[in-house]
Formats: sequence, structure tokens, C-alpha cells
Amino acid sequence: MQYKKLTTRLGCLVLLSSLAGCATVANDPADPFEEWNRGVQSFNDNLDEYAMKPVAKGYQWITPSFVDRSITNFFSNIKDIGVTINDLLQCKIEQTGMDGARFLVNSTAGIGGLVDIATLIDLPKHNEDFDQTMGVWGVPSGPYLVLPFFGPSSPRGVGGLIGDAAMNPISYIDSGIITGGLFALNAVDLRADNLDTERIASEAAIDRYAFFKSAYLQQREYLIYDGNLPEGADPLDLDEDFNGDNLAPVKPY
Repeated sequence: MQYKKLTTRLGCLVLLSSLAGCATVANDPADPFEEWNRGVQSFNDNLDEYAMKPVAKGYQWITPSFVDRSITNFFSNIKDIGVTINDLLQCKIEQTGMDGARFLVNSTAGIGGLVDIATLIDLPKHNEDFDQTMGVWGVPSGPYLVLPFFGPSSPRGVGGLIGDAAMNPISYIDSGIITGGLFALNAVDLRADNLDTERIASEAAIDRYAFFKSAYLQQREYLIYDGNLPEGADPLDLDEDFNGDNLAPVKPY
């Protein structure tokens, strides 16, 4: 039930984005929805500034570091279910075995994922999601798109969000309160873990919108190709929208 609701909401976001994009005049062919995107990013930035960031700072202040790490490990372990499935969908057989073993080890010896035992025994964390899987399958990303609440994305990225939700067991908990609470806790924990990263990125950007757009698109390309980009492509090829700090691509939060 929760998964169906999430799917419906994400579908509505795509429709609203498309309608808004049609009403704007694009200057960049790769970013035809720029006017809409800038407006949504401004909304997200204000929401973050007055809601998410204060909550994240409060969470960071009251939560002991070992508890914070355990919560991060718990949600990371749940995410490894989707990572393993996407490994298989991308025909990464060896990595499928590693990530499946990682989930089993952390779920048992790691006390439900609270402790990251797998990393200690040379089972490293990988980053795979359904957006990457569709990219590997040859599905084009489509134009850059900023979603309310979710941030930088693309039409393919919206499909990735839906696919990732389908692979997340939290989506199937038969309690809206528990499901919502877990997703909220995950969001706050993630925001708290990225407070310093977002601050550095914001200070580095001449144009905040252009910075995060370039960072997102470069990061997604880097992940889809597992760092082995086609000849001539450079994920750290910073353009005029960046200053000279040479920061690696990051997501805003």
C-alpha cells in the first residue's frame, strides 16, 4: 500500500514537471526546464534552510556518535538489498555475490546491520541503484529535472526512485506511521552526515544552481560507467560555474 502511494506521488511529480517545463523558454538544450528547476531548487533550499538543516543539526547534537553511526549502518544495510538486486540486473555476478554476502554478514554478525562487520572482512560497500541499472541498459536520462523534496534528478531518475522504493523492504511495512518514521529518520540521518559537505559545496559555487546541476550529471555518469568513462569524458572537468577549489561532484543532500 505504501509503495503504491509513493509510486502515485512520484508519477504526479513527473507530470507536474513536464507541464511546467512546457511553459518555459529554454536557453540550454540539455536543461529545457531551467526556469522550473531553479524555482524548485529555491523551494528545496528554503525548506532545507528552515526545516531540514535545523533538525539535522539538532539530531547531530543530541545523538551520540556511536548511535549515529549505528543508525547510518542500519539504513546502509537495508540499501544493500537493492544494491544486490541491481548488481544482478546489471550482470555484475561477482559483485552480486559480494554485496549479497555483505548483507547477510551485517544482518547476522552485525546485529541487524547496526555494525558494519562486512567492511572489516574485505566486503566493501558499493553504490548501485535502479537509475544506474536503466543507464546500463541504455535508457537515456532525459533532461535535467529538479524534484520537490527529492532534489536533482531526471526522468530516468524518477523511474529509478520508483524502482528503488520497490526494492526497499521498508516500503512494505503495513504501518504508515512506522514506514514514514523510518524514512524520516533516514532522511535526517543522511542530512546530518552531509552538513559539512553541503556547506563546502555551497561556498565553492559561483552559481549554486549550475554547480549542483553539473555535479549531479557528472556524478551519475561516473557511477553508471563505474568510473571507466568513455574516452574524452572527465567527471571532474569543472566549468566556469565552479571556482578553483576543484571539488569532486557531490549531491547537495
